[in-house]
Amino acid sequence: MSLDAEYQNLCELYDMAPDDPDVATAITALADAAHHAKFITLFREPADNNGAFLFIQAGAGGTEAQDWAQMLSRMYARWAERHGFGIEVIEEHPGDTAGIKNITYRISGDRAYGWLKNEIGVHRLVRISPFNANGKRQTSFASIDVWPDIDDTIEIEINDKDLRIDTYRSSGAGGQHVNKTDSAVRITHMPTNTVVTCQNERSQIQNKEMAMKMLRSKLYELEMQKRAAEADAAKAAQKKIEWGSQIRNYVLYPYQLVKDVRTGVEKTDSAAVLDGDLDDFMLALLQR
Repeated sequence: MSLDAEYQNLCELYDMAPDDPDVATAITALADAAHHAKFITLFREPADNNGAFLFIQAGAGGTEAQDWAQMLSRMYARWAERHGFGIEVIEEHPGDTAGIKNITYRISGDRAYGWLKNEIGVHRLVRISPFNANGKRQTSFASIDVWPDIDDTIEIEINDKDLRIDTYRSSGAGGQHVNKTDSAVRITHMPTNTVVTCQNERSQIQNKEMAMKMLRSKLYELEMQKRAAEADAAKAAQKKIEWGSQIRNYVLYPYQLVKDVRTGVEKTDSAAVLDGDLDDFMLALLQR
């Protein structure tokens, strides 16, 4: 039944039995469905309904930045869980002392890319450093990149002669298989200098298949950025990741505030944001 038909039906039921608890429950369910349907209309681009690959890279600053990158990785993992999305680690490089240097997630679910696409950019953290014995305030940076997990219905032409495929030993925690065979795969698309890597699958063949999937998705995103540049140079500039051009500030000291510099949306409950409460920031960009 359509939302409009359901609304008409509930109007009639309410006129007959305004105090019926089942009618009240149905009205609440309809309101939730309408609220959800409104958001669906915001996903208009061709790949918005797809899953996504999310890449987090620590900025300059050693342990501080690497710890911040790990905080962001947890934040997005919690956000994905809130939405019922599947999430898996494709590749992760641990930090030298703490945190991570970078991580690649594959996030599965309807409209995951549509939600995440505006998270691309630099994220800035201000806090009292837990790694500084003098208790000084520290500023750290990490960058986010996102590209769609495209399906086989979208054709991306890749010539074998344009690829350089390297294998190397997997790194990080794991069983006996890790670090003993050259199972990890790095693929370089030479015309665009696009590089993808995968090391978390069980075999070199599986890693290569996942890396090729990531490459197709990245090349698709590059083509979308090229079209955006042709249509709107300002929009294309927004997609670039450059240090010093942060999109969101996370201030934990001397006050608590998370603010998106593009929309002005801000939240004082920084703990909730770092626990995955990101929808208000994302919706503001989608609605804009």
